[in-house]
Amino acid sequence: ELLEILVSGLRRSDFEARGVSSGSDLLNRAADYEPHALVVDIGLPDADGRDLCQALRAQGVEVPVVFLTALDTRADRLSGFSAGGDDYLTKPFDFEELLARLRALMRRSGGSAVMSVGGLRLDPLAHSVHCGSGSVALTPTEFRLLAALAARPGEAVRRGTLRAAAWPQGAMVHDNTLDVYLARLRRKLGGIAEAPELKTVYGVGYALLPGPAE
Repeated sequence: ELLEILVSGLRRSDFEARGVSSGSDLLNRAADYEPHALVVDIGLPDADGRDLCQALRAQGVEVPVVFLTALDTRADRLSGFSAGGDDYLTKPFDFEELLARLRALMRRSGGSAVMSVGGLRLDPLAHSVHCGSGSVALTPTEFRLLAALAARPGEAVRRGTLRAAAWPQGAMVHDNTLDVYLARLRRKLGGIAEAPELKTVYGVGYALLPGPAE
């Protein structure tokens, strides 16, 4: 019902809006739609909208994302931004405010969509990663760490950025805990022949680099 209201309201407001009812539908159709912005409910029937956003960011989808949710604590809002969201509206929300936020975000972004998967495909529904003919299951935390790295290929991602992407705001995460998760993620990527290499950038953090995993 909310999906129908949103789509019809956006169309009446001169947006070319299309609706999908699940995270899997969006993953399957995002490349064909080439959206200029996304409105994503966090409580999707098949996935957490934040995990979906991280998977899209890892695929190179840089368009603005506005989250809709009934969760309104500070920790929930911060987790939405850490997942790659650009704005956050709690239910019930004012439709005119959603329109204003969308228009402002699209003006700043230029309304363009860029997708460059580069062979690495993250599945937020199954919390798995695929590359070429290989795939491996991930824990939710491993998935979020990999998504944060894949969203910035070739760059050194700082340890604090990785902690914010993978754990709730305020969680006590020691450096050795992060290292353990990244070591486990490196081993899993090493089981996929065509997967990129996860490198430690000493004094900074970690980077996902082109080339086979060790």
